[in-house]
Amino acid sequence: MTDVPRVSFGVIVVNGEPFTRYCLRALYAFAHEIIVVEGGHDGARSVTTPQGHSIDRTLETLWEFKRNEDPEDKVHIVTRNGFWPEKDELGRCRTPQSRAYAERVSGDYLWQVDIDEFYRPEDLRAVINMLRDDPSITAVSFKTRNFWGSPKYLVDSWELRRGGGKYHRLFKWGPGYRYVTHEPPTVRDEQERDLRHINWVKADELASRGIYLYHYSLLFPRQVKQKALIYRDEKPTICSGIVQWAETNYLRIENPFRVHNLYRSPSWLERYSGDHAPEVSRMMDDIRGGRVLEELRDNDDVEALLRSRRYAIGRMWLKLLEPFDRYWHIAFVAVRKAGRGVKRCFR
Repeated sequence: MTDVPRVSFGVIVVNGEPFTRYCLRALYAFAHEIIVVEGGHDGARSVTTPQGHSIDRTLETLWEFKRNEDPEDKVHIVTRNGFWPEKDELGRCRTPQSRAYAERVSGDYLWQVDIDEFYRPEDLRAVINMLRDDPSITAVSFKTRNFWGSPKYLVDSWELRRGGGKYHRLFKWGPGYRYVTHEPPTVRDEQERDLRHINWVKADELASRGIYLYHYSLLFPRQVKQKALIYRDEKPTICSGIVQWAETNYLRIENPFRVHNLYRSPSWLERYSGDHAPEVSRMMDDIRGGRVLEELRDNDDVEALLRSRRYAIGRMWLKLLEPFDRYWHIAFVAVRKAGRGVKRCFR
């Protein structure tokens, strides 16, 4: 039996409150190191200071955690004097923040975590034990559970079921390894091999064992409004309507089947009664107790929806129709490609 692998967690954060301290606490016991890269890129100017930093207390919270809750000196805070560029010198969406933590990794694995992502402690332990037992594993992906408005509600959608709810998060690391792209996250080894082409533990395999990434990206009104502004400015073509979506289908619900921020795809809400990471429960208790200031969404409208028989029937039909729509699109694309091939033959 080999030693427990050293896991370096890489975190990018801008305006991460109220999650910051709870995310670090959730990772700390399992970490060889936690490398936190703070600040926004060029497309986040609408929600950052003129110097590119968070406009909430994220940076102060990071340094407070470093002073008061980091006895083993695991947390490394990386900042920049100015904005992080969105793309690399070749115009690829490489995200220099990701490269900034990748260049500092000293562990055996790099595990990327967004500030609003959590794992149950038993799942973190199970994944690390899996890496210990099989050192040939080079990449691990996770299916997400996506929370909306409260830890009591899940959001699901056609887009999430078609791959949008699977995240590539964990990669083997060593000398000569390179973080190549951020969308999708891609790491190559010293032989320039994509690690997902070697020994990749896929998201469905972990989900079959009950291991998920718990994503709280749509939990708080302030969080959602800021994300909408970032996505609008970062991806104006595909996210041109996301600020309007936040107003009409998050802050209030005008179309209950367009509630996910991938708003071009049908989506719906469901109750969740399972476990959460303990730090998420602590965060919510601190907010409700007034120890942490954060506006909570008034979810009376969600409760009314989830009591509605009509909504339950609509949700059922969307789940039933999704595979047919998916395969229709696959067939349509295949026919269109075949048609183009026939045209080329007769030119």
